[in-house]
Amino acid sequence: MHPRIIDTLKRNQLSVTDSRKKILELFLERKAALAHADIEQHSGDEFDRVTIYRTLQTFVEKGILHTIPSADNAVRYALCKDACTEGHHHDNHVHFMCDVCGTTYCLDHVTVPAVQLPKGYQVHQLDLVASGTCIKCK
Repeated sequence: MHPRIIDTLKRNQLSVTDSRKKILELFLERKAALAHADIEQHSGDEFDRVTIYRTLQTFVEKGILHTIPSADNAVRYALCKDACTEGHHHDNHVHFMCDVCGTTYCLDHVTVPAVQLPKGYQVHQLDLVASGTCIKCK
């Protein structure tokens, strides 16, 4: 088990449960965004759908994971960087979805450009998702 797992859970005042440990470990191993179905498939019958959903939601609320919208309306989740905290996500980077393998990557070094909205509008979240062929499928 990755040493970062227990530290992350404790730092965020979360109970160290088997489901939380294993789901977090999966994100650390894969290094790519995962959908609920990916986690469900990987865990087999070990955790039910509700447990996975609640764990993902808790991780998003605590700033451990961030969400990535997709064209197929299946939300994907990816690990946040250390700057994210409960209720304050700072994952201001582009996401890339490969049309060939279906993998979604966080391009941490490519930041989302500033968007000037009309007066009176307030942005709470801005997502930029690019699609095409990833370096592995090229």
